[in-house]
Amino acid sequence: MDKYGIHLLALSHVYSVPQLKQRCIKGLAQRLSTENVVDVLQLSRLCDAPDLYLKCVKLLRNRFKAVKETEGWKFLESHDPWLELDVLRLMGELEKRKRRVRKWREEERLYVQLSEAMECLEHICTEGCTEVGPYEVEVGRQKTPCSKFATCQGLQVLIRHLGTCNRKLKGGCLRCKRMWQLFRLHSSICLCQNSCKVPLCRQIRLKMEQENMKDDARWKLLVRKVASAKALSSLALPKRKLDQS
Repeated sequence: MDKYGIHLLALSHVYSVPQLKQRCIKGLAQRLSTENVVDVLQLSRLCDAPDLYLKCVKLLRNRFKAVKETEGWKFLESHDPWLELDVLRLMGELEKRKRRVRKWREEERLYVQLSEAMECLEHICTEGCTEVGPYEVEVGRQKTPCSKFATCQGLQVLIRHLGTCNRKLKGGCLRCKRMWQLFRLHSSICLCQNSCKVPLCRQIRLKMEQENMKDDARWKLLVRKVASAKALSSLALPKRKLDQS
């Protein structure tokens, strides 16, 4: 395969030997290098091997500076400008797709974090945690930190700040605004507002309904995604408890 892989691929395509062709495609894909990638790229296009062609484009994207210095790429630039343009276009599309996937993952991580924040807010206002809790629950250092203490501790800091901040009345405190946004988000996804212990949950929902507040599309999407993440988390919780037991 090292010596005759390219020749065998060409012959298996011309004489329609599919099993040999697949073995050649697999073998050449495993042996792609900076030096031979342009040759394999050209052959894969001629031999109708899209998977191998895409692997070549991915390697070109990852090692483009080195490939540009090879004789194969210089020959391609001089003698096949259409293939060069096609490769550059595909490289651009792969990079765009990579950015889209990265953005999607970041957004999903944000939704999960906000879902966890909603769970912690309910936990603090219902059971209480190390420093903050409802009036009827005694909290203090003797209380054991919860399983999501990193998020819970940040929320407790925001809640304590909200209670003592003098700038919130003027609307100039970013930390207070962040806490109010979390209260609003909770109110938007809460399913038991009549019995909910999170402060102002029902009042915020009523205010939005009375003032006929129309949420923008981004806020509606955020609410839907966080509610979905919260539902998935609650479904996964019994399984985690079962695994731990």
